Amino acid sequence: MKTIKLLPVLLVLFVAGSCCSVRVYTDYDKNADFGQYKTYAFYKSGIDKVEISDLDKKRIMRAIEETMTAKGFTKSEKPDLLVNIFTKARQQVDVNTYNAGWGYGWGYGWNPYMWGGNTSVNTYTEGTLFIDLIDAKKKELVWQGEGEGVLTKDMEKKEERVKEFVSKILEKYPPQPKK
Repeated sequence: MKTIKLLPVLLVLFVAGSCCSVRVYTDYDKNADFGQYKTYAFYKSGIDKVEISDLDKKRIMRAIEETMTAKGFTKSEKPDLLVNIFTKARQQVDVNTYNAGWGYGWGYGWNPYMWGGNTSVNTYTEGTLFIDLIDAKKKELVWQGEGEGVLTKDMEKKEERVKEFVSKILEKYPPQPKK
């Protein structure tokens, strides 16, 4: 009986834990020589089109600069790579129902002894950040990273969340060929 009472708590912890992480997906040009890229610059005309606040753009660009510098890249007027970003956001709704009580087992049908039901509704915004790396000479996309996760409006946590998105995405760059 104690296990049944702990089930909703465990479910909430699982859902809360799973929505806090950033899921990352990448794609890249298998013919690109990633060893040749040493410098970068932001692709201003592409970034200007992103429909988020200028403050959020600055947060993302600062986080990219920090991560690229840590990886040994240098910002340059004549870059090897152009960095572009794109974002998407969508509202998510989770509805969880938990019923507890006496009953006839686990079969179909109505149980007249069900009682103690709980329903919880959780709404949140899930966002996607795309980071594109473009070969500056060829003007071709050579690598794209995509990070999905829950966004926050809390200003104190926003900077931290942006850094987490960017670092998790760029952690996958340069791509490691599969052996």
